[in-house]
Amino acid sequence: MRRLKVIASATGHPSFAERHYAVPLERLWSVASDLEHELPLIVTGLRSFSVTEADGERLSGEAVSVLGVRERFDVVLRPGWCLMQGKVLTSGMAATADGDGCRFAFFTSLRLPGGGVLDRLRGPWSARRAEDLLDRLGVRVAARSAPGRAE
Repeated sequence: MRRLKVIASATGHPSFAERHYAVPLERLWSVASDLEHELPLIVTGLRSFSVTEADGERLSGEAVSVLGVRERFDVVLRPGWCLMQGKVLTSGMAATADGDGCRFAFFTSLRLPGGGVLDRLRGPWSARRAEDLLDRLGVRVAARSAPGRAE
């Protein structure tokens, strides 16, 4: 978690959110790390994410926005850790066991020239959007955990 905060702060003005979930780490991470199936349901504005190459923990992927904009990402995906870097956007997430559940954090930041200014301008909106993402993650974890649902 600390490493994610350091990386996020190094990006300038990231949108960052963190929350405790009263579910086991493995249950939450199985949803958060499912980039192709769950990420588009969690991230507003993301239509799809496809893994195009995989070599151990290093992946390449393509995100397509709801507007049809495509971006290629280099991804490092480990248990409890994900860092995604594209030309326009850097984002990451981390999860760790925490008491009776787990703690999850997410950040995103623009990588454009002037991205710091844009990140500052989008600050209040981005903070709300990050909290909404955490809400949707909780909904998806609950849906996957529903009685009678096959994993």
